[in-house]
Amino acid sequence: MKVKVQIVIEYDELEEPLTEEVACLCRGDLLPETLGLTLEEGKDLLANLQAKMVKHQAVEYVAQQRSCPLCGEPRGNKDQQEIVWRSLFGKLRILSPRLYTCSCQPQKKKSFSPLATRLPERTAPELLYLQTKWASLMSYGLTVGILADVLPMQTNTQTVAVKTQAVAEKMEGELDEEQIMFAHGCPAEWEALPMPDGRLTVGLDGGYVHARDGDNRKAGWFEVIVGKSVTYEGDAKCFGFVHDYDEKPKSRLYEVLKSQGLQMNQDITFLSDGGDTVRDLQFYISPWSEHVLDWFHVTMRLTVMRNTAKSLPDHDDLQNVPEILARVKWYLWHGNVFRALQLLHFIEMDLEIFEIENEVARKLLKAVQAFGGYIEVNRNFIPNYGERYRYGETISTAFVESTVNWVVSKRMVKKQQMRWTKKGAHLLLQARTKTLNGELRDTFCHWYPSMVSTVENLPLAV
Repeated sequence: MKVKVQIVIEYDELEEPLTEEVACLCRGDLLPETLGLTLEEGKDLLANLQAKMVKHQAVEYVAQQRSCPLCGEPRGNKDQQEIVWRSLFGKLRILSPRLYTCSCQPQKKKSFSPLATRLPERTAPELLYLQTKWASLMSYGLTVGILADVLPMQTNTQTVAVKTQAVAEKMEGELDEEQIMFAHGCPAEWEALPMPDGRLTVGLDGGYVHARDGDNRKAGWFEVIVGKSVTYEGDAKCFGFVHDYDEKPKSRLYEVLKSQGLQMNQDITFLSDGGDTVRDLQFYISPWSEHVLDWFHVTMRLTVMRNTAKSLPDHDDLQNVPEILARVKWYLWHGNVFRALQLLHFIEMDLEIFEIENEVARKLLKAVQAFGGYIEVNRNFIPNYGERYRYGETISTAFVESTVNWVVSKRMVKKQQMRWTKKGAHLLLQARTKTLNGELRDTFCHWYPSMVSTVENLPLAV
């Protein structure tokens, strides 16, 4: 059996359509491996179809540009070159005539290339979309391999990385300028707004990524801030950025909240670990926001100190240290920061007596002093956790811990040998969060409106 695949091209100015053969497939005995199209045949079929379709589209467009749109005079042909167009179905070389500009109007250039002007990026938007999406979810090497396996195209890791960063930089350019305060309007305007759907809960936490500085592959680590915003209905969006690199962290957070319907009369709860890198990020976003120190990080530090206290020397002055630390936790759970700091001070005085002669006491003293300073700095963000818990309100950023693992660790840390520059990691985070939030396709459709629907439903030929 022989199967021929043809395309029929209909030009408005031609009465008869053009027919071109795309592929010819031969089949003999029916076998499982030859039933229908094979992967390679499908790839070849798409590549041939793409080449013929692009050729006719380019010819038609150039023909439309050969006449001056102002006076109608034909434009002369200067020369003809090739431009390279990279698509999902292969790299194509398209003949690109260069035309003289018309003298009916003053022009800056004496000639121009219609195709080169029309296709400045030289890459199909859907190829950019797939490269960005897959590179944000897996390594650049795996992305190259999958593209080559399922599509009739070849690329390399360097190209995928550069294209992904270019897309992320384009998204960065659309962010509003950084501001100290995003809360706007006045109380009278806020009261006139419709009632919001419910409270937004935002959790902020940090992670660390292997650093690379030029050829130095032992540059240590740098911090990445990751956040997750959850609506009252449970819909969530994540965001991330490199702390020392990003110049618009507040603007980034505000855009995420705005995409979830943020109003100036809406309640927002911000939870963070109280570190310097995230404490200032949450301020002045909304007039109805509250800021809560994450209980998980508080109790985690207390647990470490209590375990260390079990190894203290057997002395009357130190026997009650584990019990006092438990009372510190109880006071903090009920929001009594004054009594908690008071007990921490008592523990410090007891440990100072033994810090010179005992290593465990010296280690615990250092931890207690650091914890006391941590609580003192964040005392305004410590609520009555017990009361909030009984009312079903969020008290911990545990829901963000999984986001740090999903956004950062799975792509940049775990089982990944690659080291990152701050710029490379930051730009990949923007592409990755867009993908995880399900917004990457919408972003491309905003840039290229025809990506929304390029299929025209026509009746099939009988």
